[in-house]
Amino acid sequence: MGTDLHAPLGQDRKARRKRPGILRLGRMLAGVCLVAIGGFSVYTAFHGDDLKRTDPAAGQSAAAPPSDTVQTPPTPPAAPEGMPRAAPRSGANVEQMVAGDGSVVTKYSPRSRGDDGPVLIDAMQVGQDPRMAALPNDALLEDTQGGRLPIVGPDGRRPMDQYARPWSGTHGTRIAIVVSGLGLSQTGTQRAIQKLPEDVTFAFATSGNSLQRWMQEARRGGHEILLQVPFEPYDYPANDPGPDTLLTSKSAAKNLESLHRAMGEITNYTGIMNYQGARFLADPNAMEPVLRDISKRGLLFLDDGSSAQSKTAVIAKGTELPYAFADIQLDAQLDVNAITSKLDELERIAKRNGQAIGVASAFDESIDAISKWTEEAAMRGIEIVGIAALANDPKKP
Repeated sequence: MGTDLHAPLGQDRKARRKRPGILRLGRMLAGVCLVAIGGFSVYTAFHGDDLKRTDPAAGQSAAAPPSDTVQTPPTPPAAPEGMPRAAPRSGANVEQMVAGDGSVVTKYSPRSRGDDGPVLIDAMQVGQDPRMAALPNDALLEDTQGGRLPIVGPDGRRPMDQYARPWSGTHGTRIAIVVSGLGLSQTGTQRAIQKLPEDVTFAFATSGNSLQRWMQEARRGGHEILLQVPFEPYDYPANDPGPDTLLTSKSAAKNLESLHRAMGEITNYTGIMNYQGARFLADPNAMEPVLRDISKRGLLFLDDGSSAQSKTAVIAKGTELPYAFADIQLDAQLDVNAITSKLDELERIAKRNGQAIGVASAFDESIDAISKWTEEAAMRGIEIVGIAALANDPKKP
């Protein structure tokens, strides 16, 4: 304890050295690690070539070509001039590319397939873009003295196909309803366009008024349209269907002139429908050049079925003309209940044969009955289609 009794207790002891704490020790170790990592990085920067590199593509031989392409697909066939279109049957090429970081990028592109591949339908061949439905396809028109007349396009496309109303393509019960005489009455035409569903086909009379305007409104509303041309009835001229009526007494050249003047009234129609014409339809010599011209122009012909002596079917088969016959005149009796009864009969025919065609005029009673009946028909599994869908077409299987 020492000899100085007056010194405070403990003042004669030596001070103890303080030990570094755990925190200070951790910091020191971290610093050492950073120095080590930095030194290794510098070393690898200057001596990287001495390190062993790993090939990112497992199993790839040293003799592989220097290109980054792992799999090279067969060269696809050259597309024709104009808009590129896919082949009717297609599959896919698979091409894999090795990126700089070693990842593999897969690229798919179309290629031709065998006959067992899926069939892709060329949607541009049938129907028209609704946004352009009121405008004609200029490639399907020719300028003549009678106006702009329909023709088959350079690519073989027909007006019948271009302006047809698309349908489901199923083989259920199908019915086409054609309302004729549009253009003769302004109020009746407007009412038909406003009230009848777009699936109903409209036939415009060539002797009507403002046909171009009404045609455009009908097309914008989604309707397929026909051109209704007057043919000679048995009691002509006491019963005169109108100007430029096709007559059995005229030469073929004169009848074609009348037909072409009628055709030039409007555009965007899929075919021709007769207005009256029992005598003309029964005369093969008069009918043959007219139906041949209609066929050559890529149109269909709808016979309204009013003449039991009609030669339409016989001549059509010899001229490759797409044609159809109406099964029922829906409004022979101008009464809503009677017309509805005829529509029910039309449905029975369609269920028995798979399809049926009914024709009517643009009377108020007809429009009212058809409008109501078509709404209910969909619930019974009936599909209302444009007339082109039911035509006998020799160019289709």
